[in-house]
Parts: sequence; C-alpha cells; structure tokens
Amino acid sequence: MHAVLDSVASPDLSPRLRAFLADRAPATPCLLIDLAVVRTNYHAMRAALPEAAIFYAVKANPAPEVVRALAAEGSAFDVASTGEIDLCLAQGAAPESLSYGNPIKKAADIAYAHARGVRRFTFDAEGDLENLAEHAPGSRVWCRFLVDAPQSGTPFGKKFGCAPAMARRLLIRAHELGLAVDGACFHVGSQHTDPAAWVAGIAEAGAIARDLATVGVPTRSLNLGGGFPASYRDQQAPPLTAHAEAIRAAVAEHFDQAPELVVEPGRAIVATAGMIRSEVVLVSRKSDDDEYRWVYLDIGRYSGLAETENEYIAYRLRTAHPATPDGPVVIAGPTCDGDDVIYQNTPYRLPMALRAGDHVDILDAGAYTASYSSVSFNGFPPLPTVFVG
Repeated sequence: MHAVLDSVASPDLSPRLRAFLADRAPATPCLLIDLAVVRTNYHAMRAALPEAAIFYAVKANPAPEVVRALAAEGSAFDVASTGEIDLCLAQGAAPESLSYGNPIKKAADIAYAHARGVRRFTFDAEGDLENLAEHAPGSRVWCRFLVDAPQSGTPFGKKFGCAPAMARRLLIRAHELGLAVDGACFHVGSQHTDPAAWVAGIAEAGAIARDLATVGVPTRSLNLGGGFPASYRDQQAPPLTAHAEAIRAAVAEHFDQAPELVVEPGRAIVATAGMIRSEVVLVSRKSDDDEYRWVYLDIGRYSGLAETENEYIAYRLRTAHPATPDGPVVIAGPTCDGDDVIYQNTPYRLPMALRAGDHVDILDAGAYTASYSSVSFNGFPPLPTVFVG
C-alpha cells in the first residue's frame, strides 16, 4: 500500500510552497514552481559534473521565469525550435549559449537560428546536414547516433539518431562541407535511473572519435544528452553523483584524451521544483459491487499529465485525509475522451473519505506538464503556472 500523506504538512513540499498554498488557496488545477529549487537543482548538476557544460533542455519546462532564472545562474540552453530560441534570447540568454538540438528542422528554421546568432546544431540525417552547410555555414555540429542502452522510463524508440557507422560518414561529410565538427552525441532516453546507461554510448562515441582522427577529422566534445532522472513513486533516482561517476569512468576508459563534455538535463533540473494542485470532480463506482472507485480530477492527460501515457510516470499523490482507511482507485481526467484515464493499471490507493471538492496534490510535477498542456481541448484552458521563490 502506498501511503497518502497530508499535503500541507508534507516534507516533500518546500516551506515556500506550503506557505503559498496556505495563504493563497489558488484555483485548480495549477502548477506551482519553486524557483529556488530550480536553482538548487542546477547547482547540484554543476557540482556532480563540474567538467561538463550544462545546456538546460528548455522543452522540460519552457516557462520564461524558469529560463530567466537559469540564465542568471549561467546555464546554456538546448533548444528545439525557433520559438524556444526567441524565448531564451528574450530572457537574457546569449546566442552563443544556445544549441539547436532537434535533428528535425526546416531549412528556414536553420537560417533563422543562424541569423539570430546560434552556432551549435545537432543533426542525424544527410538532408539536415546539407541544410546546415548551406544555411548555417561554419557552425559547430554534433551527429546524433542511436545507442543500445537499457530502456528508460520514457523511451524515445528510434525516432532520433542514426547508426554509428552512418554517424562516422556524416561527420566526415560535415568536415568536407566546412562545418566545425564537434563530435558525436547520443541520448539514453528520458528518465533513466541506471547510471550505467551512458557507458555504451560513451564507448561508441570514443570509437567514432578515434576513427575520425585517423582520417584527419579532429573532434572536440562529446554531447551526452539528457535523461538524468527524478524520483517518482515507483522510480527512485540514484544521486547525480552516481551517474557522474559512471560517466567519468567510461570517458576515461574509452577516450585517449578527455573531450569537452556537454549535458542536456531537463527533468533533473525542474521536476522536483513543481507540484500540481488539483481538485476531485467526482468519485464513483461502475457497479454496486465494484471494488474500485473512479476518481475524476480536474486535470488529465490533455491538461498537463501527458507523461501518464502508458502510465510511464507514476506521480506521488498527497491528500489532506489520513492515510487509512483507503481503497483501490482508477484515476481519470475530466474530458469527454475515453483515453483520458491517468492510472488504470498502476495500483493506487486513496482515502475512502475522498470526496468531490477535495484537493489532490501531484508531486514532482515540474517537468513535462504545463509544456504538454493542450490549448483548449474540450474547452478546458491550459494549465496555469504560479512561481514562488
């Protein structure tokens, strides 16, 4: 049985968030972000991997307040679109601190990024490489390859990256086209709790770097991507130092000379900084003898909980009721869509006293929530965000 604790007294909430909830009683659903926790998480990453440049993955939480806070701390940024480029520049980020990490982009978007001063790009296909050579001449480039890593909490499949042999060929071609070859990059998949997950990618990147050196194409850096985890209900994340130690040992083993390291954390920076306060809309049963209650919240798959697809991420929940007695529940969102069921297979137990109007707090929800919220599906507005600290 998973304990259900009082959200107001929960040690999982920062004093700032507890005070805000007690004083303001915000309308639900809403995402609360503690910017002090964002800054703390950023510095924890810097302390764990001081030899690596940090490019915050803006997609994890693109709120201007978050970007502005990280820019002030000296972070660089991994951007995936021209919109994210404009966002970062508007919040004080320097153009040279941006890396256009999305390997799927229009030629016009490459030209726009280059015109705004972006000089780092990632590619994984020949067509994109040719566009980079034409519209971002002289820029620094990484080629993303597919890595054989253990499955992450939210895997990418084969959408991004190419075979390592193709990455070798494309990086040589990049050099011939006059681009500045930074080297190889890979991504182990989002929410990876295995520190050894980066080892295979580092070994392959080292082999690519050695092969390129034999044909006169020097490389300077290794982009390790993101994937650094946060702890959720069923996924306990090792400390960042454990990931850093595994990465450091693999680099020492597979590179003759240590490359510049780049990491692109998103979730590890913002997840624990946020919580969603939601409200119970309805509690019901599907039959008189059904053991399971259906708990419908005023937030669902389309208003911020997209990562509950396939129930990949199981958030910790808190209510103001005592932990017992409780019973099994199915948790669903408020829309008229049959897929808007949050947890049906993952076992959750909530207090028997839970009623419509009660609050349910969704913890560690600072990443991939508001940024996934729909514009107005079924007329429900996007998830609002409140910033504290």
